[in-house]
This record gives sequence, C-alpha cells and structure tokens, in this order.
Amino acid sequence: MKNLNPVLLVLTFGPLLFCFAVRADNPLLMDTFAADPTARVFAGKIYLYPSHDILPPAGRRGGFIMEDYHTYSSGNLMDWTDHGVIVNQTNVSWVNPNFGMWAPDCVFKNGKYYFYFPANSKDTGTRRQGVQKVGVAIAKKPFGPFKPETNSIPGIPPSIDPCVLIDPKDGSAYLFYAMNAIFVAKLKPNMLEMATTPMFLTNLPLKGLVEGPFAFERKGKYYLSFPHDVSGGEALEYAMADNPMGPYTMKGVIMDKHAGCWTDHHSLVEYQGQWYLFYHINDLAPRDGSRRSAHADYLYFNEDGTIQKVTATFRGVGICDAKRNIQIDRYSAISKEGVAVSFLNTNKTGEGWKVALTEKDAFVQYDRVEFGKASLKSVKVRALSSTGGTVEVRLDKSEGPVLAKVEIPKSDEWIEIAANLTKAPSGLHNLVVTMPDKNNVEIDWVSFDRLRAR
Repeated sequence: MKNLNPVLLVLTFGPLLFCFAVRADNPLLMDTFAADPTARVFAGKIYLYPSHDILPPAGRRGGFIMEDYHTYSSGNLMDWTDHGVIVNQTNVSWVNPNFGMWAPDCVFKNGKYYFYFPANSKDTGTRRQGVQKVGVAIAKKPFGPFKPETNSIPGIPPSIDPCVLIDPKDGSAYLFYAMNAIFVAKLKPNMLEMATTPMFLTNLPLKGLVEGPFAFERKGKYYLSFPHDVSGGEALEYAMADNPMGPYTMKGVIMDKHAGCWTDHHSLVEYQGQWYLFYHINDLAPRDGSRRSAHADYLYFNEDGTIQKVTATFRGVGICDAKRNIQIDRYSAISKEGVAVSFLNTNKTGEGWKVALTEKDAFVQYDRVEFGKASLKSVKVRALSSTGGTVEVRLDKSEGPVLAKVEIPKSDEWIEIAANLTKAPSGLHNLVVTMPDKNNVEIDWVSFDRLRAR
C-alpha cells in the first residue's frame, strides 16, 4: 500500500479496488470533501462513513452536491486509508441520480455490516428532486463490498440522515432520522424493516431541528445529539434518556456553531478508552462554502454523565510521528503577535497551509509528537523567506530546550533546510518553532531524521 501526501488517489475498475493512505490533522482528509462524518469502531479500527461533497458538475450551480460514498479507516487517528467508493447513486435502483445522497451511518449486527444512506428517490411525489428515502447496503466487511438492497426501507416518511443505535442491553436496533424534527422507530431483527411506527420525539427544540441525529449508549444512559439551528448556524446539542425511545431531556451544547459554516453534522465514539467528537467545517471549500471537511477533537464527560463542551482545534487528535512532515500550521498554541496562517495555494486548498513568523519571539506550538528512542539526529524545515532568518526548534514550550537552530536563507522559492540536533529527544513531547529575531519566515512543515545533516 502506497502512502500519498497530500494527494489522494482512488482507482476503481469494475470489481478491483485500490486503497491508498492519506494523512492530516484537522481536517482529517485534505484532498476530498468529506462531510457529515459518522465514526464507528470495527475490528479494532475507527471507520469513517461521511457523505461526499463534490464540485458542481457542468450545468449545476452551487449547493450540496453528493453522488457517492467512500469509507475511511485509521488505527492511530493520524493516517487514514481511503477504501474507495462503497455506494454510488448510479448503482441503486430506486435512487434518482441527481446528486442527492445525504448523511449515512453503518452498524454491525448478525455478522454483517449494514450501511444506511438517505437519497433522493425516483418517486418524485410533490418534490422535484425526488422523495428522500432511506436505503440499506450490506457487506461482510466494514469497507465492503456493499450490496444495496433493491428497495428502500418501507414505511418511513420522507427523511434524511439515518442513525442506528444498537442497544447493548438486549441487541435491539433503533433507527433515528430527521425531517425538520427527529423521529425514532425500532427495527426488526432483519435490520431492513421497521418493527414499530416512527415516533416523533418530544421535549426537543421546536424549531431548528433540520438534520443529523446521532444516538448512542454510555453507562446505561442513552444520548441523542443533533445539530440545532441557532440564529443562522448549527450548534451541536444533546439530550439524555433512560430508554432508547425516550422521553429525552435536554442537557446542553456539545459544540457552538462555526463562524463560517452554517451546517454541522457529527458523531461521537469511544476508541481505546478515549471519546471523540467527529464533525465538519468548510475550511477547505473554494467559492460557495458548500464543500465541507471532516474534523475530530477529544471529548470528555463529567462525573454525572453530562458532556463537556468541545472547542474546535486545528491540531485535532492523534500522536504525530516525528519522522513525518509535521504540519505546524495545525497548531495547538501560538504567540499573541507575529504569526499568520494562510493557504499555500488558494487555487488548490488541498495543498494545505503555511505559517508565517514575522516578529521577534513569535512561536508556534504543535502538541503530541512522538520522537521514539533517542535515535533522531537532524531536523528539516521546508521554508521560504524574503529576508532570511533563523528559527529555533524547541521542546515542550516556547522557552523549552533548543533542539536546533536552523538558518533560513533569503529565497523567493520554497526550499528544504536541514540542521543537526544538539540533543536526541525521546518519547512524547510538544514541538515549538520560534523566531528569536524580527524577520519574515514562512514554514510549510518540519520533519526529523535519523541521519545527520550534511
């Protein structure tokens, strides 16, 4: 398997599927628009099932345009493998192929993986784009191949954004979905039909519930989380209950609305003893802002089971190997003055960002770098400087031990400069890049090597 950074390549030829690895902090995926990320843990890995925003095809204007679904997996939350297309609008018999495949979910039961997806149907009714229905595709492995059922789930009114909760107490499955409110129905053991009539969930906000419910169980309590439109943007809120079908009691906000993206669709998952919030922002979107990108951050519970509010970060989650290209623009902390972050190429946002240091003692801190067993000998910096200057690579904090001083020559092109380390660090540390003098130095990434610089 080939690791590509930052370009993702997925090729499909009939039944053949080639999977490649992609790398990122936040956003998790830099070379595709992965919105509405549902995260699930299967076979010791996190699997991500997002919807797939694409650029408008010829003849289409802006808005949300989605034609298929991919799935991604990771064992360390830093390296993500794209397993390719698992369902396409053209291979589901009841789907209207007009780019209306909305937020999905996937669960494991009966020895199989059930992928639930909402889409515009060929049954137009009073809707020009087609009545929105929920379909199911089934696979023996979490990454497929998935085979769509011939028909959508019968008896569900027009709806989007299915979420399935499997109750750990007795194995029963419950389907939650949205359509300007949130509904729930118990599923039959075959996972393809409803065992009860959909029920409208009360005690939730009366207005602003458009999409995206996500339900889960923790320590005997049932949580229902959802985006809530508050004054032109969606905050993530939640309610709790003693039963999967309620009644639910409102508890609070998980994440405030984003400044530049009015939607937010999410999931919460526990992986290796830590809980995470997956969500999306349109920070890579060109033009109209309708292309969204999956993010993840740590999530914590209070002793009474309520959820602590999450603040979106650039750094995201996971531990970064010191030998990879460390994207310090995905910072954990910066100095109050003298730091600016911008795209490397505004026409190709997937190339990522750069950080500019312009004032004396300006710094950028990037948390959770794994240096291993004191075998690293040098550091490399990809930089550009109109003035030339020196940057210091430090451990743990801006006043921490200096690992190396890197002289950045004056240049109008990006160059890679290596310098030997004054000491060989080991274990887990924060990484800090500082500028001791007033100059103008732009940095793309920092990386460490076992070889000494020449």
